[in-house]
Amino acid sequence: MKKFGLFTVMIVVFQWLSAQNLKPYILAFETTESISVTNSKIKANLEKNSLKVVGEYQPANDNNRFIIVFTSKALINSVKNAGGLTGFAATLRIGIIRENGKTIVSYTNPEYWGNAYFREYYPNVVSTYSSIERSLKETMKSSGNFIGKEFGSEDGLTTKELRKYHYMFGMPYFDDTEELEEFDSHQEAIDKIDANLKKGVPNVKLVYKIEIPDNNLVLYGLALSGENGEAKFLPIIDKGDPKHTAFLPYELLIIDNEVHMLHGRFRIALSFPDLTMGTFSKIMSTPGDIEDLLEQLVE
Repeated sequence: MKKFGLFTVMIVVFQWLSAQNLKPYILAFETTESISVTNSKIKANLEKNSLKVVGEYQPANDNNRFIIVFTSKALINSVKNAGGLTGFAATLRIGIIRENGKTIVSYTNPEYWGNAYFREYYPNVVSTYSSIERSLKETMKSSGNFIGKEFGSEDGLTTKELRKYHYMFGMPYFDDTEELEEFDSHQEAIDKIDANLKKGVPNVKLVYKIEIPDNNLVLYGLALSGENGEAKFLPIIDKGDPKHTAFLPYELLIIDNEVHMLHGRFRIALSFPDLTMGTFSKIMSTPGDIEDLLEQLVE
């Protein structure tokens, strides 16, 4: 009986630990209303809950997909205090998808992405993310019939795994970024990218730009089009139910006088942690394609 009792306790503990694993997205609600109507409701309710919309766009020029990008004062302040590559954490995203007569709303799981980007610093910003989670839930409850189910990975990842995440041996970690260019100054880097965006470069458009005050950090969210852009890789990797559309847009970060992007083999894998090697092999060129597109902004 004692052995059986211990075994039972072990099973319960294992199940509890498994339940603590985090998944990259949260299913918010489903509705029969259009993407346009749903989008308007969500944006209004984000503002009511102190979450600021900084950008929105239609990824892959797909009429059945839409993305809202948002941030908060507390999140910006947390990034400011941590500095460096945590600049990539300055926004979170909401995906709106029209499929089979339904509009499906999901958002990036704050705790998942917070642990992945802040890593060991995350305990210092946990209150920020808890606040964002509460505000998001209130936003979604005001916009539809809230579900709140995590998805995007069958088993999910522990906080320990997220803070040291890489897809597999030999694959890049969070800080194995691609440095696109180094300028003489922070302002020169901003001026170059802003000038290229204003002038226009092939297949790259600005979705949002966020400057972190007093920290020489600027984050850009960028829509990628053309034969090597979102329309090429999105249909290959985003086949789950619900869709993982909220992993876009791709980002570029200025840190002091350097311009960085997260390596595609990290950023895409983090967004699709259950991606098989077979599927990954179908987008082998995508990390390089994304880098080529973003490099146009620093030339």
